[in-house]
Amino acid sequence: SMQCFPSLVLALSSLLGALALLQLSLYLWVPSRYGKHEERLSRPRGRLPARCAWFLQELPSFLVPALLLALRSPPRLEPLGCRLLCCLFCWHYFYRTFIYPFFTRGRPFPLQLLFFGTLFCIYNGFLQGYYLIYCAEYPSDWCTDIRFTAGLLLFLLGMGINIHSDLLLRQLRKPGEITYKIPQGGLFTYVSGANYFGEIVEWFGFAIATWSLPAFAFAFFTLCCIGPRAYHHHRYYLRTFTDYPKSRKALIPFVF
Repeated sequence: SMQCFPSLVLALSSLLGALALLQLSLYLWVPSRYGKHEERLSRPRGRLPARCAWFLQELPSFLVPALLLALRSPPRLEPLGCRLLCCLFCWHYFYRTFIYPFFTRGRPFPLQLLFFGTLFCIYNGFLQGYYLIYCAEYPSDWCTDIRFTAGLLLFLLGMGINIHSDLLLRQLRKPGEITYKIPQGGLFTYVSGANYFGEIVEWFGFAIATWSLPAFAFAFFTLCCIGPRAYHHHRYYLRTFTDYPKSRKALIPFVF
């Protein structure tokens, strides 16, 4: 059966951190070309409907940890803290795979971005699942540790913000509409990227709760990946809508 190799965890986590910096350098000044940042003259070839694309991309992040858990013999059911942490990761991606795609009303998604997104979800799903299922060691009372409880609260807060913000964005469009409008309500009152802010909070909460290098590397990657996108969304809204609230920040309330 599979064993824990700490050197593999370190190597994969370090690579994830390097990928985060690469992502930041590529998209800090120029947004990735999909959704509202898509080139107007680009040809509509090589695309999948948004619902199908999101489902296919996010699915490995749920399936890979589930498969790793199924392959472990005997199954790892203790300690409770480890089991809960693995469930948190899978819970997020269950929502992202089986619920979110069927309500999204986004534009068709480029196959190239879908390919790289799916590769990342396989990679990160393996890293987080492998660490938690085969390597992580927590004391029996980890569930009462301040790191676990604080991280769990942050995770739940971030997930709540993320889901609520997705709901507000979805309500902006009627079925069949693809035009962009100014988001209103919730945390959108303060920031242009409320949904991104929620996801960043979520994964830093997860990192604190697990107190592990793989989770912190993933949280850092999330920040470097969707942080710039929130910034570009903010600039898009300011350029496109003359009545866009000038008091809103790009990502973090009262700061940026």
